[in-house]
Amino acid sequence: MEFHHQSVLLEECIQALNIRPAGVYVDGTVGGAGHSVQIAARLTTGRLIALDKDPDAVRIARERLAQYPGAQVVQSDFACMTDVLDSLGIDRVDGILLDLGVSSHQLDTAERGFSYLQDAKLDMRMSQTGVSAYDVVNTYSADDLARILREFGEEKFAWKIAQNIVKAREQGLVETTLQLLEIVKRSVPAALKREGNPGKRTFQAIRIAVNGELDSLSAALDTAFDRLNPGGRFAVITFHSLEDRMVKQKFAALTKGCVCPPDFPVCVCGRKPQGKLTPRKPIEPSEAELERNRRSRSARLRVIEKL
Repeated sequence: MEFHHQSVLLEECIQALNIRPAGVYVDGTVGGAGHSVQIAARLTTGRLIALDKDPDAVRIARERLAQYPGAQVVQSDFACMTDVLDSLGIDRVDGILLDLGVSSHQLDTAERGFSYLQDAKLDMRMSQTGVSAYDVVNTYSADDLARILREFGEEKFAWKIAQNIVKAREQGLVETTLQLLEIVKRSVPAALKREGNPGKRTFQAIRIAVNGELDSLSAALDTAFDRLNPGGRFAVITFHSLEDRMVKQKFAALTKGCVCPPDFPVCVCGRKPQGKLTPRKPIEPSEAELERNRRSRSARLRVIEKL
């Protein structure tokens, strides 16, 4: 199946990165290379390091970036970005982009087991290795399942869903996406089912747990900013409140100056802001993009520039 992914906030990202032809840039989530191609096309003597842990994405990105001599694709989790840069002898970069969440290709390829709209064996592994959604659903305790659904899906009916998953396992393994969806449907009030697909939060939560998405984001937020040159920019596209909250809080901390108690007459900490938000508020998709790509509706782009 061809790797298809509609790049969200494409023009806004390229503008936010303020690309210099001789600069060095990192796309931490290359996906279908939509953002990366636009970055690479603006480089002359510069470099682009494009990362992804999905081998399908790495394969297609190498094909689509082959015409750009300054572009290099590496299979890696963006949490390991600093290790990749070290291995390539790159000390500082001029821009970093993270486009979080699941790609259109991963959702639309049924056998990847991400979607509650198509029947397939539960999987959800971006890297296609390690613990899968099948393993989580069939081996985790009710307590652990409920915790995952509450923390990563903000699911109000987490305990009921978890109990019903465990109960269903007594009759046989929960093997497919639609089996899991049916358990969720039996676990929530009828009114909720009329508001939209009730499986969204459960599938999101299990996907995040399988891929360690919040841990990876935390690691990248803690280390990536330090690799920017002064004037370099770090741009992150989020798709749900948990991610967006983490990015917002980290960026706010980096823009904060004095941390002395408010009753101190003068600053004694000497702390200066390390970055500034550009712009101050998150960038959201235009009406035209929302019409073109409904999956962009929850996207938020936050950008910080290193001082």
